[in-house]
Amino acid sequence: MKSIVLKHALVLGLMAGAGSLYAEDGMTLWYDKPASAWQTEALPIGNGSIGAMIFGGVEQEHIQFNEISLWTGDDKDTGNYQAFGNLMLDLDMPPAQSYRRELNIADAIHRVNYTAGGVAYQREMFSSAPDNVIVLRLTADASGSHSGVLWLQGVHEEKTVGQDGQLMFTGALPNGLSYEAQVRALHKGGELVLTNNTLRFSNVDTLTVILSAGTSYIPNYEKGWFGAHPHERVMQQADAAADKSYKKLRAAHIDDYQDLFNRVDLHLGKTDEAAVKLSTEKRLFAYAKGGADPQLEELFFQFGRYLLISSSREGGLPANLQGLWNESNTPPWRSDYHSNINLQMNYWPAEIANLAECHVPFLDYINNQRDVRKKATRLQYPKSTRGWTVQTENNIYGGASWKWNPPGSAWYCQHLWEHYAFGMNKTYLKDFAYPVLKEICEFWEDRLITDANGMLVTPDGWSPEQGPEEPGVTYDQEIVWDLFTNYIEASLTLGVDDAYRETVIAMREKLLKPKIGRWGQLMEWASDRDNPNDKHRHVSHLFALHPGRQISPVATPDLAAAAEKSLAARGDKSTGWAMAWRINFWARLLDGDHAYKLLRNLMRVVGGTGTDYAKGGGIYQNLLDAHPPFQIDGNFGATAGIAEMLVQSHAGEIQVLPALPAAWPAGHVQGLRARGGFELDIEWHDGELCAATIRNVSGTKCTVRYKNNSVAIKLKPGKKKRLTKALTAPAS
Repeated sequence: MKSIVLKHALVLGLMAGAGSLYAEDGMTLWYDKPASAWQTEALPIGNGSIGAMIFGGVEQEHIQFNEISLWTGDDKDTGNYQAFGNLMLDLDMPPAQSYRRELNIADAIHRVNYTAGGVAYQREMFSSAPDNVIVLRLTADASGSHSGVLWLQGVHEEKTVGQDGQLMFTGALPNGLSYEAQVRALHKGGELVLTNNTLRFSNVDTLTVILSAGTSYIPNYEKGWFGAHPHERVMQQADAAADKSYKKLRAAHIDDYQDLFNRVDLHLGKTDEAAVKLSTEKRLFAYAKGGADPQLEELFFQFGRYLLISSSREGGLPANLQGLWNESNTPPWRSDYHSNINLQMNYWPAEIANLAECHVPFLDYINNQRDVRKKATRLQYPKSTRGWTVQTENNIYGGASWKWNPPGSAWYCQHLWEHYAFGMNKTYLKDFAYPVLKEICEFWEDRLITDANGMLVTPDGWSPEQGPEEPGVTYDQEIVWDLFTNYIEASLTLGVDDAYRETVIAMREKLLKPKIGRWGQLMEWASDRDNPNDKHRHVSHLFALHPGRQISPVATPDLAAAAEKSLAARGDKSTGWAMAWRINFWARLLDGDHAYKLLRNLMRVVGGTGTDYAKGGGIYQNLLDAHPPFQIDGNFGATAGIAEMLVQSHAGEIQVLPALPAAWPAGHVQGLRARGGFELDIEWHDGELCAATIRNVSGTKCTVRYKNNSVAIKLKPGKKKRLTKALTAPAS
């Protein structure tokens, strides 16, 4: 008996030790109790298609799951992104001790560990992209320790049926979209029997649960957006995964995920050992009191990358307002594709944080929406208007609602260009991006009007989301300038459409440019009506500073100073995503300490589930962005902002440590990307650059700047060069 007690003590020690070790690796969120709330405490997994929020209960495990294409609505009615279902386990379990649940974003596996009745239990759960299934595994250190009931529940009044270790339900939404979920349960030891369309497992050694789900959605307007019923595909995926060992499923998942995640390594300093050992919840509260925790900031940066990998993979739909996680059939703002910043913000980290493949779903979405949006645009604007644009709320069928957002499609085009600017793939530029860039230029060629001063202005501008409407709103003008600039560079790169390029150059020259107002601010409207006491969350008129490139402290210092004046007036407290945008603004203004202040403001823990964003946002205990409520764009914007503090490449050169805050005196980063096809590793100490290594991934030449020093570099593809603080090669 003594040896068994010692054995369990050792296991518990290892589990607790594993918790400390996991925390020390900087890549684990962990908590000492189950989640009680979906939005604020449950933890997300996903493979870009199927995702789940996991509660980690002891007597009942609740796994709420989604599939990213389950949408009501059509090409006219926006509808809502839908919840899919719940996978539940009712477990025959005595009271638990030494409880721990965690999400290790280094391998994208959720774990629950605890002891009960002298037995050490563990659950592992992940969403596999290679096999397109969710996998749950229950184990224990004593045989026959698991008993309980597994059940599957839809949230649209579907009927679950079962047979021989299987559960499933199928359904159809009012718009005709069909969907299905299937479960396979595999056990070792004990027995598994079907009872009232649930699966009762008794005294099993291990239980492996495989969940497959899908819909009939296809991204093709000409085919009506719907393909075959998903039954065969969902069944095949479930069966194929069930035929593989858990070890193989797990290894394939980790290899696939880490191929993306491991590209970037960030170290911002060493956190106090006592703080590192705290649960994530307690660590956040200590941080909110002013404690230094650079490893928590590293975790927050990498958590944004984890969420993008988990919610946006090639071949699928882009991440929506909540990524792909949603518990409601009437979610906030429909959990839609919001075009006046939020959808675009989701993809700010994609290129710079070395996840270009995760950008592709958004680019494909832009292309797939073109035909239906052209028809809608003809109904809204004169029939002779070429090109197309979008409204503010958008779904997966081209349907939209609320206000028209005329520059929305031009902002989309920035992402088409950025994917080229970082990757330098001319075939992609020619065949995919260029046709869209040109047709959106044609839209604005048909829409721009001449004002009393002879300048070209947009006729029906509105500065999101506050108005008032008037011609020449700065937000519109800056985005159109960005579109024209990207088109001109694309045309020159490809050597095509010389005559039309000259037309666009002439239009860009005549565009009304950003102006400085009466109190030194960058004017939000063509008329000088800005209120210095305006604290609105949107700062849309600073698009030219970020993510645009029309304003910079070096090239346009007066406009940059005016942008800073506007930004300071707006304040440092706002909704979650708005503070994330402000991180990027201050980074572009080369003020790392102010950018860091906004990062700390954003990482403030907020509670509750309300929508009173006037009180300010932050993050929840599970690190998800709080608008409030939950909006994932704040996570993505923060990751991009931290990257912008370390590397910038929008002004014709690669800037190293352009906005390094005093709070990060020493550290290193590996794998950040720069426009022109380059990748960088950077080391710094005492707030100064030690060395930088630049690798040519797909480019040719570039200029690298650190403070007042710059150097021109020409590298063959695949080659790299290491530079010192003075931007010279180190002595051999």
